[in-house]
Amino acid sequence: MRDNKLFIYFSFISLLIFKINLAYSEIIELSSCDNFKDGFLKNEYILDLDKLTMTRNYVFNEKTYQKYRITDLSTKKKNTVESFIYIEGENILTDRMGYPQFFTQLLFKKDSKDIFIKTVINNEEGVTKISSCKNIERYKKES
Repeated sequence: MRDNKLFIYFSFISLLIFKINLAYSEIIELSSCDNFKDGFLKNEYILDLDKLTMTRNYVFNEKTYQKYRITDLSTKKKNTVESFIYIEGENILTDRMGYPQFFTQLLFKKDSKDIFIKTVINNEEGVTKISSCKNIERYKKES
């Protein structure tokens, strides 16, 4: 009888430890995004809210590729960009790119298919919509 209780006790503890070790990561994936300035064959954003990272996968169409290739020979047709993100209320922002007096950030709103760019010049803020996505998916990933 005592061995039975001991087995049940260790089973319960093991199950509890196993359950605690399971990590869930919340992911937001925005896909089929139309950019208002450039053309893309593929343009998607993956936001990992637990690791606080954004991954952007894109493939330029031929016209956009040639436009950027003229001024920058290192331009690739297919690319992946990774950036850190942080959350402010309902907004998700990427790291600042630029200088303290002038910088830009991508701005995502939770549960919105729109992507904005936030520009700050000498503490004057401007927010412009740069892209609209056809699909938004939220899911939890087990690891």
